[in-house]
Amino acid sequence: MVRVVVVHHDPDVAASQTAQLQAAGYEIETCGGPLAVSCPVLEDQACPLADRADVLVYDAWAAGDSDAGRELVRHLRDVYADLPLVLTAVDDRLQWVETEGPERVTPLRGTPAVDTLRRAIDVALADQGMAV
Repeated sequence: MVRVVVVHHDPDVAASQTAQLQAAGYEIETCGGPLAVSCPVLEDQACPLADRADVLVYDAWAAGDSDAGRELVRHLRDVYADLPLVLTAVDDRLQWVETEGPERVTPLRGTPAVDTLRRAIDVALADQGMAV
């Protein structure tokens, strides 16, 4: 079973994504992100949730604003270079989003439908380790 960590600043969206992904057969753990709890990744330390994950699904705004989101992705990639990262809620304000290279993510615009999210998770898992 694929283990997914869902990180979203909005508890309702996180609950919805969790329920939908669980119904699709994924094992889910959730986190409110660095705005809600202390985040070891921002200190370039391991995160117990991420350590158990096969893939991360992060809200692009989990850290607050665009700059904080970029910094969070940078730290995630420093600590977890090969862990697939799906970034949701991407929009035109996030000029820094990369799909290749060391800060790569699998980006999804807005709040994706469960089928779109599942496809993105599959793509991210298939690409794991390919772009480091």
